[in-house]
Amino acid sequence: MDRVSGEDEETQDGTAEVDGSSWDCLANWTQAERDYWFMGPFDGGTPGMVRRIRRILDVSQRGLAAILEVSQSVVARWETGRTSPRASVVERLLRLARLRVTVRDEDDREVGPMRADGARTHGGSRFPAHVDLRATGWWVPRRLRAMTSIEAYAWRDRSRRVGDPAVRYRLSPFWKGIERRLHGTPDDHPALYQLVAEVRFLDERREERRVPRAA
Repeated sequence: MDRVSGEDEETQDGTAEVDGSSWDCLANWTQAERDYWFMGPFDGGTPGMVRRIRRILDVSQRGLAAILEVSQSVVARWETGRTSPRASVVERLLRLARLRVTVRDEDDREVGPMRADGARTHGGSRFPAHVDLRATGWWVPRRLRAMTSIEAYAWRDRSRRVGDPAVRYRLSPFWKGIERRLHGTPDDHPALYQLVAEVRFLDERREERRVPRAA
């Protein structure tokens, strides 16, 4: 059988003949990597998970490095715990191996990430993750919020037409705590369409109060 360059070859006695040019070979590790490895046995952790994914994909360090477009030495350092892959790389590794990671709290309830379609500010950035959003009406520029001018009403009508709610939140831990005791703690930030629906409901309630009661 012809030898494949860069791969280990099994000998007749069943032992593996290691290709010295491969980063899988302990002889090619740095002294720090060898020292860390011989401190074991230890919990597999991230290094063990990288190896597990490589086993699922049935690829060598060189093969995984080619898939991820990194150097083989980078994969070797992940597997010896000298460095760790970035979160985005971990996500890609899990997708490649068709694995799914779940996060659970102390009560063993699954905890998911915050929604991707949560409402955003007018500048396009996300609201602070630790605050609770509430819709208070239709958006008008700050300079007109305390006014009852024609311009203020025009802005309010425009926001109603395009579905642009005024979003408020408390930064004070004291007041935020009171609101949470009264209304509960929201699980996530609402999406824009949910805030729009909330303001439209408030408009309907106001209209109902304006209708005179039948004699």
